[in-house]
Amino acid sequence: MANPLSTLGIVHTAISLAPVVAGLYGFARHGAILPQTRSGKFYLSSLVLSVLTSFGLSSTGGFNEGHALGIVTLVAVAGSLAAARTDRLGRLKPYLLSFGLSFSFFLLIVPAINESLTRLPASQPLASGPESPIVRTTLMVWLVIFLSGVSLQAYLLRRRAVAVKAARAPLSR
Repeated sequence: MANPLSTLGIVHTAISLAPVVAGLYGFARHGAILPQTRSGKFYLSSLVLSVLTSFGLSSTGGFNEGHALGIVTLVAVAGSLAAARTDRLGRLKPYLLSFGLSFSFFLLIVPAINESLTRLPASQPLASGPESPIVRTTLMVWLVIFLSGVSLQAYLLRRRAVAVKAARAPLSR
């Protein structure tokens, strides 16, 4: 079998599926990953565990791009949660929370794309490495999906804010 996974690699892969499922559920059910929901809490805890287990993996024997991506993911989550609790940001809070958690989901899938395409099918993987055209194309498509998704989220957040403001406004004659 080409590119065998270590025991930690297998455990990490299994753990990493949990935030993917929880994130997809959050997007389907709520249109976003909401940290106050059960799926949002599960997403956040399993994402942190996924990133932490990735730190024990290295094909280069040291710190690599995957580790940096994990750190950026944790910073995105921490920043979005902190922004949601900061009163100084006013109307930006829901947008920053939504963007930060969606960005963490985007980052979660980036290594999954590379690893899947360079390992599957096991007998003859579709790509030879991260520089392969199929990996780059798939990542570009994933970026377009992400940008479309956060744009839709921002539009829906704005529409809800306008509706709430209109409902609170006194009736004018």
